[in-house]
Amino acid sequence: MSGRTITSLANPTVKAVRALHMRKVRDETGAFLAEGLKIITEAIDSKCYPKLLLHGPGLADHPLVLKAAARANETLEVSEAILGKISRRDNPQTVLAVFEQRYSALEDLNPRTSNCWVALQAVRDPGNLGTIIRTLDA
Repeated sequence: MSGRTITSLANPTVKAVRALHMRKVRDETGAFLAEGLKIITEAIDSKCYPKLLLHGPGLADHPLVLKAAARANETLEVSEAILGKISRRDNPQTVLAVFEQRYSALEDLNPRTSNCWVALQAVRDPGNLGTIIRTLDA
């Protein structure tokens, strides 16, 4: 897999990815950050491909990272320090990806095409959203 290696926290790409934690930046760029190989793989399986894939050292040959890299516009290997700075978790994920946001107008949705629909408005607490998603999954 070809891709650049970044080790500097001052790198503009690192700063731009880190800024995606701010809603204002997500709204301006139309992008969001996904953390973790599982969610990234599920997105790719749903035909949602990353604009940028970041992975830690030593993961370039991992089969799922290779699968994600094949669909990403750009792939970067980054240091553990960068992963820790970008990730919002106590134990940083070793694979992160930037995706383009996708929205559909409510009138464009066809409720007959799926067995289950959930519509949310003005979600303010990520914990509540997580509970809703886990309940739906169950």
